[in-house]
Amino acid sequence: MAVHSSSRAANRVLLVLGLALLAALLTLDLASVAPNRILPGEGVSLWAWLGPWSASVWAFPLLVMAFAWRGSARALVLARVVVVAALALLPWVLAAFAASRVPDASSQARVTLGAGFWVLLFLLLMCWVELHARLRHGLWLVLLPLLSLGLALTQGHLESLALIREYASRSDAFHAALRYHLLLVSAAVGLSLLLAFALALAMRRFPSLRRGGFALLSLIQTIPSLALFGLLLAPLAWLAARYAWLGELGVQGIGWAPALIALVGYSLLPMTRNSVVALDGVDPRVVEAARGMGMSPAQVFWRVRLPLAAPVILEGIRITTVQAVGLAAVAALIGAGGLGTFIFQGLGQAAMDLVLLGALPILALAVAADSLLSALARLTRRQPGREAR
Repeated sequence: MAVHSSSRAANRVLLVLGLALLAALLTLDLASVAPNRILPGEGVSLWAWLGPWSASVWAFPLLVMAFAWRGSARALVLARVVVVAALALLPWVLAAFAASRVPDASSQARVTLGAGFWVLLFLLLMCWVELHARLRHGLWLVLLPLLSLGLALTQGHLESLALIREYASRSDAFHAALRYHLLLVSAAVGLSLLLAFALALAMRRFPSLRRGGFALLSLIQTIPSLALFGLLLAPLAWLAARYAWLGELGVQGIGWAPALIALVGYSLLPMTRNSVVALDGVDPRVVEAARGMGMSPAQVFWRVRLPLAAPVILEGIRITTVQAVGLAAVAALIGAGGLGTFIFQGLGQAAMDLVLLGALPILALAVAADSLLSALARLTRRQPGREAR
């Protein structure tokens, strides 16, 4: 197991995170209990819930700090075991808390996740990221907390959570919004990829287009999303009124059309820039060698230049996809639908669990897209000769 030499000394990052974990356990509320959806809840800390037994929970940050202070490879491995165990136990701690506060599943009372839970989750994830960077192996361990969460959900132990109840009452609308969100993001990324690649080829063919093209794309990037939606409202409404076939397709001043155009506009700059840089950055000696082998210009491009440029192009796609996942939520303000609908409904009703019902899937989609595309970019960077060694 590879460990950096710096990890042999005390790990200051883990020490700070362990102290923050201890402070969060001592000072913040794990959750709050409300008699119904309307009335505010009363916060409950681990100390108030468990009493003296809560001292056993403090063993997690203390163990993390102890292993971080030791700093050896074995200590860091043990620290990772502690962190993964804490992440895996977190859903069951919530289940036990909910069962103790809302014993009747048919009751209108509900448990809302408090600041303590979110801070603990964030700090534990930061610990895991730090340990993964040091140890480099064991990425599969992240599956254990996910399996634990899935088991707690499927067995119904978290039904008293307000977030789960919001989902249960809106499951059909949630699934429809999730599908629409994915479709909107996929369409925006696909169209921007085609347009950006065409622009990159044109800029390489005609270098004089670069300055003006990048200036225009940068200008679009600086326009606030709501302002861009507003600018598109009148032209699209006029086009729909003038051409009946556009109206039949659903093109109008609000809805999916301005959302798609805005997402494509915001996606063009990073994707075009990365494509141009990637294609220009191919080693000229490799291109000359390919030409010396008798390859035609088309063969040189598709078999040599494009495969070598693929990692940087994929980085542009990754940036664009993560950006589009988040921006698609704002499109709900103009009737485009998607997961942003729950966010703005929750803000209007002062229901933070409804906000989380829309925000958490967006966060999960962004992280998943970032991880998958980053892994794909790393795969394209591998050289056959390096793998064979």
